[in-house]
Amino acid sequence: MMSSDERILELLGQASPEGIELLYDRYGALAFTLARRVLDDEAAAEDVVQESFLSIWRRSATFDPRRGSLRTWVCSIVRHRALDRLRGRSGRARHDLPLELAVEHTSISDTWDQVSEQLERDAVRRALGELSPEQRQTLELAYYGGYSQSDISSLMAVPLGTVKGRTRLALRRLRQVLEGRVAWEPT
Repeated sequence: MMSSDERILELLGQASPEGIELLYDRYGALAFTLARRVLDDEAAAEDVVQESFLSIWRRSATFDPRRGSLRTWVCSIVRHRALDRLRGRSGRARHDLPLELAVEHTSISDTWDQVSEQLERDAVRRALGELSPEQRQTLELAYYGGYSQSDISSLMAVPLGTVKGRTRLALRRLRQVLEGRVAWEPT
């Protein structure tokens, strides 16, 4: 039996309007929540979501399931478009954004997926809470703020090597904890 994501991809590959409708039904609320969190502007978030879904429809053949899930691909495209929009704003200050996302998921087609995703978010949230404040801030600035490591170095008034080290250690620690290889010890 074909999963709903596989069915969506099949329809998108056929350039079927039903494919984009199903994709939007499944991931539209998630995409909007992500764009709104990055941009802090509902109208801009709506524009970014519309542009993103149009791009996904046109580029569906570029999706590679070996690199991640359809959900991850959609979120990545939306996030990058939102960050591009944010960078394009002249004269506006960037916002400090939390690393966790309050994801609204309105599709009820697969309850297990929803439960599984919530458990994963909770695990990541707990793991992030155990990082040192410096490591956590470094990841937040890089991932949600869209800052380069050089920018983070300037913002945090620390050497570039320190930013690189914090990022590497934080990601390694998160990976180990989420894979269940180590127990958390306060850093």
